Amino acid sequence: MRILFVHQNFPGQYLHIVQRLARQGSHQLVALGINELDTDRPLPESLKYFRYPLAQGNTKGIHRWVMEMESKTIRAEGCARAAHELKTKGFTPDLICAHPGWGEALFLKTVWPDSPLLCYQEFFYNNQGFDSNFDPEFDRDSSWQDEARLRMKNAYLHLTLDQADWNISPTRFQASSFPAHWQRMISVIHDGVDTQKACPNPSAASLTLPDGTVLEQGQPIVTFVNRRLEPYRGCHTFLRALPSLQEQCPEAQIVIVGETTGVSYGAACSEGEWKDKFLAEIEGRYDPSRVHFTGTLPYKQFIPLLQLSACHVYLTYPFVMSWSLLEAMACGCAVVGSDTAPVREVIRHGENGLLVDFFSPADLASAVVELLQDRERAAAFGVAARSTVQRTYDLDVCVQRQLSLMDLVASGSIFA
Repeated sequence: MRILFVHQNFPGQYLHIVQRLARQGSHQLVALGINELDTDRPLPESLKYFRYPLAQGNTKGIHRWVMEMESKTIRAEGCARAAHELKTKGFTPDLICAHPGWGEALFLKTVWPDSPLLCYQEFFYNNQGFDSNFDPEFDRDSSWQDEARLRMKNAYLHLTLDQADWNISPTRFQASSFPAHWQRMISVIHDGVDTQKACPNPSAASLTLPDGTVLEQGQPIVTFVNRRLEPYRGCHTFLRALPSLQEQCPEAQIVIVGETTGVSYGAACSEGEWKDKFLAEIEGRYDPSRVHFTGTLPYKQFIPLLQLSACHVYLTYPFVMSWSLLEAMACGCAVVGSDTAPVREVIRHGENGLLVDFFSPADLASAVVELLQDRERAAAFGVAARSTVQRTYDLDVCVQRQLSLMDLVASGSIFA
């Protein structure tokens, strides 16, 4: 087949799919994106990658509810121009696989109306029941303006869903965020976790953190990972739990991975950075010498850290589930997670981990200490957690399911 992949930061979720297709040797693989390719993510030489420029920026003074839609339209125009250029050179895809999250998929069907479009759908914003209005500490009382903003935020998704021949979403929870009439056209298949690389290592070597701290196998190491430290991923609950956690287990080493400036989701902190705001709250009540902020870690250090972890904490609003949770589970970590819908999809309380109230630092600290002290129970959770990932989220299984779905969409054999 001739397959076009579209992702702003290609390869994104398509890395393992293009690697597998290239090994089959019978496909013409083309990709469009804005950014330069990441040399740390090896791609097959047979794949042709083209970057598309943007013709303009946002209009000065544009209405705030329209700005995001305008941004997506600008990107969609750039992508469509590049697609049209490919078409003039004789390329017509048998299948288009696109991540519409930044708008790029909006006009692909205008260029190739007969090419099946398979869209990767991450999340549909809702005014209630998901991330919006979840955290009373930071969410205002919902108003009609908030709901209007969310409607505009979803506008491009309605247009994309209307054009897509089929859709894929990585988790049942994420698929459930979409309106019911669209859910009939969404297959739930995760991107997959490489359980050969993300695996337990009982003889893991020591690891030196950026601040010089040396971590050793057998230490009470607690890991917490955010792309950026922010309330969406529970950094406030975790940091507020530190005094109690350290009081009960003073020898614990707390390792926090992720950027400490800016936000990936939700609003920026009005008082500087979220990390500094919440650390100021507990100043004088915790031991900072045992709390280590690493920044972003390369994968070759991230997996060894998880292999040393005695307890991994994952907290999130009802939002997109992070890959790091499944990687931690694949490494055999004993997980304490928030009792929120995306986490409940993979963690069964008392079977392969523990679930706690997202908003309770005291409950979180108690659960972590329990697993640090009861190593037999923690080990059993780790074994069960890895089994969960191997059974449902293993990379080979997920990629094969995705390839089968691609064949069905390309052939027109699947429909609601």
